[in-house]
Amino acid sequence: MDTVFTSAPFMLFLVMASYLIGSKLYRKTGIALLHPLIVSIAIIIFVLKILGINYETFRQGSEFINFLLGPSVVALGYTLYDQIEQIKGKVISVLSAITVGGIVGIVSVILICQGMGVEDRITSSLQPKSVTIPIAITLSEHSNGIPALTAIIVFLCGLFGGIIGPFVLDKCHIRSKVARGLAIGAAAHGLGTARAIELGAIEGAVSGLAIGLMGVATSLLIPVIEQFLR
Repeated sequence: MDTVFTSAPFMLFLVMASYLIGSKLYRKTGIALLHPLIVSIAIIIFVLKILGINYETFRQGSEFINFLLGPSVVALGYTLYDQIEQIKGKVISVLSAITVGGIVGIVSVILICQGMGVEDRITSSLQPKSVTIPIAITLSEHSNGIPALTAIIVFLCGLFGGIIGPFVLDKCHIRSKVARGLAIGAAAHGLGTARAIELGAIEGAVSGLAIGLMGVATSLLIPVIEQFLR
């Protein structure tokens, strides 16, 4: 029986079943704190604790899910291609928004951390909060940050942005689909893009574009800004 619970098929079933339960619960209640990711994480942790399964066993068993992250990001390119006509003529605006957003995000983290007396290593861990986890971890390592802390912060930023992003944009009366997609993708990366896709095809396509552009911009901006503020 122990072999069954530690097998890859069981791990895949656990991940998919917990997410489906979370999705159904979220759609039924509409409560932000019952976001599918939050619910599925809670279910997975509970099951692993009950069955006495360690994280390494779970990671190996669910490796196929991790593998699918790559193709899923690449697949965003199709939505971008499908909506390319909506983006033509807005290249300067998009690049300007990404650059300004990247600068504001990095500078605000540094200034707030300095004002609160936070040590440099933690500051370095928080700087790449608005890019995808693989890029963020690499940037954190190069800046002598803490990769594990960076991964947690990136996840929380994506989750938080995906939940309240559309609400904030509505309150600010931002109706442009391109602007909404760009804002969500730049601030909340992959998790935000998943929410943007739910809002519409254009929002999802532009949000996917913002993920890549923000990754490039942040990678270039962090070393430059650190020279002036650190």
